[in-house]
Amino acid sequence: MTDSITIRRPDDWHLHFRDGDVMREVVPYTARQFARAIVMPNLTPPVTTTELAAAYRDRILAAVPAGVDFTPLMTCYLTDNTDADDLARGAAKGVFTAAKMYPANATTNSAAGVTNVEKLYPVLARMEAEDIVLCIHGEVTDHAIDVFDREKEFIDRHLRAIAANFPKLRVVFEHITTSDAVDFVMQAGPNVAATITPQHLHINRNAMLVGGIQPHNYCLPVAKRESHRLSLRKAATSGSPKFFLGTDSAPHLRSAKESACGCAGIFGAPYALESYITVFDEEGALDRFEGFASLHGPAFYKLPVNEATVTLERAELAVPPCLHVTGEEIVPWHGGQTLGWKFVG
Repeated sequence: MTDSITIRRPDDWHLHFRDGDVMREVVPYTARQFARAIVMPNLTPPVTTTELAAAYRDRILAAVPAGVDFTPLMTCYLTDNTDADDLARGAAKGVFTAAKMYPANATTNSAAGVTNVEKLYPVLARMEAEDIVLCIHGEVTDHAIDVFDREKEFIDRHLRAIAANFPKLRVVFEHITTSDAVDFVMQAGPNVAATITPQHLHINRNAMLVGGIQPHNYCLPVAKRESHRLSLRKAATSGSPKFFLGTDSAPHLRSAKESACGCAGIFGAPYALESYITVFDEEGALDRFEGFASLHGPAFYKLPVNEATVTLERAELAVPPCLHVTGEEIVPWHGGQTLGWKFVG
C-alpha cells in the first residue's frame, strides 16, 4: 500500500475567487496547494476587457501570502458584444489565458453571458486564428429543459457544432457531469478536453435531496445520477490526457447557502487535493494522479509543467465543519468529514 505520494505541483484549471474581502481571504487556500489557477471572470460587473482582467489579476496577486509562488491565469467573459480585437490583444500581452462562454443566466453572475451562441461565431473564429482557449459552461438555459438534461442538450445543440465549425479551436468543456459529456470529449479531436470537479466524483444527486435539502452539496451544473458519477470517475482516473483537474471552487458564505434561495457553488479549495486523491486511491489509480492533477492541463494549455513538487501522505484528516471568511462562516467541501489523505506541502 502506498502511504505517500510526491507529484509535480498541480494547477487548478477552473475556480472562482470572487472579489473584495472574500477574494482576499480565499486566495491563500488555493495558493497553498496549486501553482496556477484559471480564474473565472463572472464578477459584478464581469471581466470583459483586458484592462479589467489586468486590474483583477493585480488584486489577486496582492492577496497571495508573502513567499508563496502562485500565478492567476485570467479569462475573458464573453458577451454578445465581445471586442475580438481587445481579446486578441489581451492574449498577446499575456493577460488572457482563455475566454469563458457562459450561456446567459446559466449560473452565478452570468446574466451578461451569451444569448445566442451562433452570433458569437465571429469571435470564436478569431480565437481559433489566435489560438486562444475557449472554456465553456455547457448547459442550455431553456426553462422547458429539465435541469438534469441541460448538459446533454448543450452538447447536441451547440457543442458538436462548435467543434465541427472550428476544428482547430482548443475547447475546454468545464466541470462535466454526465456520461454524455465524457463520451463527447473522448470521441472529439485532441483539441477538446474537459475539467472534472471533486464533488462530481464523490456525490450523485441524492446528496442534494435525501434527508432534506442539502444546500452545501448544491452547485451548477448539479450532480447527476450514480451512473454519471461512475463514468466521471472512470474518465478522471483513466490516464487520458483529455481530462484534468478543475475544482470549480466557488465560495459562498453559509448565510447565502442556507437561505430561501441558496446560492450554487461548493467551496472546494481548502482540501482539494485530499479530495481528489481519495478518489484515485479508491479506484486503484494513484499512479495516474500526477497526470490528472499536474501534467494534462499544462499540456493542453501549452504551458510548462511546474518544477516544484508537493507531497500527500496517507493520514486521517478531520475537515472542520466550517471556516471563517470576512468574519462569517463558510462551509468547505467535506466539512465535518474525515479524509484518509493529508497535504503536507
